[in-house]
Amino acid sequence: MTDQIQSATGPQNDNDDERVKAMGGVRRWLIRPELGGIVGTIAVFTFFLIFAGDSGMFNAQGIMNWSLVSAQFMIIAVGACMLMVAGEFDLSVGSMIGFAGMSIALMGVTMGWPIWIAILLTFALCIAIGAVNGIIVVKTGLPSFIVTLAFLFILRGFTIFVPQVVERRTIIGGIDTAAEGDWLAPLFGGEVLGFLFQWLSDIGLIEVFSRGNRAGQPVIDGLPMLIVWAIGLMIVGQFVLTRTRFGNWIFAAGGDAQAARYVGVPVERVKITMFMFTAFCATVFATSQVMEFGSAGADRGLLKEFEAIIAVVIGGALLTGGYGSVVGAALGALIFGVVQQGLFFAGVESSLFRVFLGVILLFAVILNTYIRRIITGER
Repeated sequence: MTDQIQSATGPQNDNDDERVKAMGGVRRWLIRPELGGIVGTIAVFTFFLIFAGDSGMFNAQGIMNWSLVSAQFMIIAVGACMLMVAGEFDLSVGSMIGFAGMSIALMGVTMGWPIWIAILLTFALCIAIGAVNGIIVVKTGLPSFIVTLAFLFILRGFTIFVPQVVERRTIIGGIDTAAEGDWLAPLFGGEVLGFLFQWLSDIGLIEVFSRGNRAGQPVIDGLPMLIVWAIGLMIVGQFVLTRTRFGNWIFAAGGDAQAARYVGVPVERVKITMFMFTAFCATVFATSQVMEFGSAGADRGLLKEFEAIIAVVIGGALLTGGYGSVVGAALGALIFGVVQQGLFFAGVESSLFRVFLGVILLFAVILNTYIRRIITGER
């Protein structure tokens, strides 16, 4: 009788149950979303250490160059990653960058408002547009690909049209002059830890200028706020995604939205919030960019939406949602920056950067498909 009961109720030993079967160490590493980013980062650094190690790429100035480029990719990749984990895309990110920069220029230079007001109003406007994107997606059920593609054209059109009507040009300068003495502008265009770099130069760990007005001064004045923002957003994004209840909601909303609703997850609110956060990241990028160059251009941010998505995919996120890592996306952004600058240092034709993007995207998608099959048990 006991044997019949056990036969009817299934295995009594937990080790026989597929749901609780122990996972081997290798398999556990294979399904980590950061795996592709880690492997790619090691490969890229190894390649350029061999072929461009003596070109100045890895001295203080060279490291700062590719770190700045990587930070740009990283800022928008963090937002794109969290949105993709939630199961959605935002193709309007690039246009949002141009739109936000032009908004700051029009308010701060053309209209003469204080830069801090222009920055805050631009953030409010762009986050509101992100919310509109999200609301349309969740209320209509339309694919986010289509909705945000529409906003890609809408925002880019306004970014070109408005300055032409107001200023008769599509590039507006003078932002650096208008930002002088502003209390908020240095948060996006300033530098920190200058004393640390001065100390490093004093003890001989980094180079100093040998002649001219800056003789004896470090070649790097401080850590640009663009890099600080990138690191800060990465840390906050990874913490939210892996250590909070809201992070669990993001994974649930992207993994199986209907099942998530059944267990009380506010799927619509989660998705809208992620669209808003993506817009926030794009505006951080745009604000830092206009503070760095002192101008805004209607063509800024072109194709950045695709570069952000590629960085996220390289970092291990699945295009189907419900799986990904902010750290992985950051590593994907780092790969972008190192390769883009590394080709220059290695003396390779810069147009091959696009070839690299296509190859590594294809490789990442194949790897992610394999990982998805391991997770889901598909054949």
